[in-house]
Amino acid sequence: MGKLVSAAGMNALVTGASSGIGRGLALRLAHEGARVALVARRVPELEAVAEEIARGGGEARVLPCDVSDRAQATGIAEQVLREFGAVDILVNNAGYGHHRTFLEWPLEDMERMMRVNYFGALYLTKALLPQMVERGRGWLVFLASVAGKLAVPDESAYVASKFALVGLGESLSFELEGAGVHVLNVCPGTIRTDFFDAEALRRMPAVARRMMTDPGPLIDAIMKALRRGQHELVFPRFVGLGSVVRAIAPGFMRWSVRRTVLAAHR
Repeated sequence: MGKLVSAAGMNALVTGASSGIGRGLALRLAHEGARVALVARRVPELEAVAEEIARGGGEARVLPCDVSDRAQATGIAEQVLREFGAVDILVNNAGYGHHRTFLEWPLEDMERMMRVNYFGALYLTKALLPQMVERGRGWLVFLASVAGKLAVPDESAYVASKFALVGLGESLSFELEGAGVHVLNVCPGTIRTDFFDAEALRRMPAVARRMMTDPGPLIDAIMKALRRGQHELVFPRFVGLGSVVRAIAPGFMRWSVRRTVLAAHR
């Protein structure tokens, strides 16, 4: 139970589907035979994804939405249920981040980041989970971050939103055990997408830039994790060692993080 053997014939909703990881997952799910609802704010980019899916013989629906707006998110969920009949796979991927110290971070942006990164996932999960439980089938995917497991300087608001998302997904995975709904938390390291703008790259430690990978291998890993019925995916796997180091040697971990981040700002 919980293993996604095939996405063929299923209905999926992917947020943040206009670019990056969301786009890659939407294309992969459609390629495997799922009907995909594409959710994001940028309509031209969503339409381009839908056209690519159509050229491959798949089916997609463009649904512009700001997931941080509760009314919009709830309305989109209701619309998809009316048009698709059901949603089997919900990929909560929408999110953004910045690299700033807490003191220089505008409060308005910190609030918005929590609304997009956490509350957007909360709204759609709350709206779509009941029909999954009722049917005894469903998959929830939360695109969090390694920053949702390990706090680092210069990302306080982002880290807080991802810690919240990881906590939500992990708690739900226990609550839904036996209900036929499977939860997968995804915690990637640095992935080469539009997420990392010039500001982020400038402030990013050299070691993080060296570890940056393309989205393709992550998409492969997510699909493999779903087929295996995993509850958590840390990608690449070795970045998960940070949690082990923090548990065993917290002082060393603090020294290492401070040294790495300070070196990036010299």
